Amino acid sequence: MTASWLEPLPLVAILRGLAPDEAIAVGEAIVDAGFHVLEVPMNSPQALESIARLAEAFGHRCLIGAGTVLTTSMVDDVDQAGGRLIVMPHADTQVIAEAKRAGLLCLPGVSTPTEAFAALHAGADALKIFPAELITPAVVKAWRAVLPADLALLPVGGITPESMGAYLDAGASGFGLGSALYAPGRSIADISARATSFVAHWHEHARHGTTV
Repeated sequence: MTASWLEPLPLVAILRGLAPDEAIAVGEAIVDAGFHVLEVPMNSPQALESIARLAEAFGHRCLIGAGTVLTTSMVDDVDQAGGRLIVMPHADTQVIAEAKRAGLLCLPGVSTPTEAFAALHAGADALKIFPAELITPAVVKAWRAVLPADLALLPVGGITPESMGAYLDAGASGFGLGSALYAPGRSIADISARATSFVAHWHEHARHGTTV
């Protein structure tokens, strides 16, 4: 159920608040831990500059993109900065269509089955289940029964290493990881330790046969 672009580790690092001058050091710590997908939300300071720096440094081996993409013009800006992934908190079909027109991957946020099917119809490559604080593993299991079996579902919002297992058992394919992984002012050593913990928990569940 994991899309090929999310392999081998379907964990998206959400670097909200990242500043350009720390982008490379933070990116290196997270990539060295095993992450392959990094997202800089557009409401971060000089987000496009951070995306450009990450794309230049890690784009040959990682997928770099933007989060909190709200408009079609933002999609074009991300494309020009070298980002290849559009992540949204909502399921605006015009934004999804623009991302696909530009040849970018698109991960819109949905909180109901109606939004999920509309986003898929518009061309979404996977779905961000948001906010996960309100969408429990039981809800994810119910969604999994009606959504395409090969569709990647990524809960986002309040996910910790310890909470991943219940979602994986319910049919989640991966996760978007925010403040439990990165926050402005956090040391590189702390970020590295948190990234390593997430990766270790992921592989622990995979070894025990969780379907991902």
